[in-house]
Amino acid sequence: MNPSSKFSKTLPRFIAVEGPIGVGKTSLAKRLGDTFNYDLLLEKAEENPFLERFYQNPKQHALSTQLFFLFQRSQQIQELRQDDLFEPVRVADFLIDKDQLFAQQNLDTDEYELYLNVFDHLTIDAPKPDLVIYLQAPTEVLLNRIQRRAIAAEQLIELEYLENLNRAYTEFFHYYTQSPLLIVNSAEIDLVRNEDDYKQLVDYISSAPNGTQYFNPRPSLL
Repeated sequence: MNPSSKFSKTLPRFIAVEGPIGVGKTSLAKRLGDTFNYDLLLEKAEENPFLERFYQNPKQHALSTQLFFLFQRSQQIQELRQDDLFEPVRVADFLIDKDQLFAQQNLDTDEYELYLNVFDHLTIDAPKPDLVIYLQAPTEVLLNRIQRRAIAAEQLIELEYLENLNRAYTEFFHYYTQSPLLIVNSAEIDLVRNEDDYKQLVDYISSAPNGTQYFNPRPSLL
């Protein structure tokens, strides 16, 4: 039986999957979308013409990269709000609330003030997810996954940058209260290729967790 029909009364209608680079949020979002028959709302990093230049020279290209993503996500959010008239169900691989997290990490003071001014003028009023899934993993695990998936631009990511970003995510979600939050320790489980690991998560999501919850399953044997 399709989980979307079996658990239709309890499933969150809007799920956002979040986490730092390399943690597997897009892969999980796609799998959840397929399982629950949900529409996908995905970041389109490949459309950002400044991203590879940012990895090559972060200081010079941080502002242009960040503003491109901001405008892109703002447009996606506007489309999402318009589509809400039809009450669709969705899973996304980003949370607009964390956009400022990257800006704080990458922009100097004047650039950050400019970014905030643009952000405020866009008047982004994003629908709140019914559930946010935050995927956690140590920086060494993230770096290993980035190397394995072998996206050329990402191979330029430095360990120090990844450590700072991972730390910022941890702090951000430590104080996050805007939606129910499920914190998943993904370091030793494979939610994409391991059926048992994935089924445990689907069962937990189907229980409609409230508040902040922690999902730390025992890893299954591959």
